[in-house]
Amino acid sequence: MMRAPAEPGAIEGGGNLLKAVVVLCLVVVLAACSVGRPGDDETGQEIYQLLCANCHAEDLTGGLGPDLGPGSSSARQPDEFIELAILRGRGSMPSFSSSLDSEQVDRLVGYLREEQQR
Repeated sequence: MMRAPAEPGAIEGGGNLLKAVVVLCLVVVLAACSVGRPGDDETGQEIYQLLCANCHAEDLTGGLGPDLGPGSSSARQPDEFIELAILRGRGSMPSFSSSLDSEQVDRLVGYLREEQQR
């Protein structure tokens, strides 16, 4: 069977290459944002470092996720907005409702607020 000539500039098997690139990107994002479960007695800062710093940076300046530090849009949001974002997820951010209880969420939001006041 004869094959039709490829379009100029086309990459043979390009569809498979694109799929592979997309899958690789998803794996990298998920690995970068993968999390453990914090201990019951961990501070807000420890919870942030464990669950948030991979995407929002250790200094809250953002990276894969948005800036959470002083002057950021999250600094202008009410606590309830931040709590819901943590528990339900937002955009590409996953939900942490299975990783955090309400006291841990309160400590995490408290840590963010302290850092946002600096």
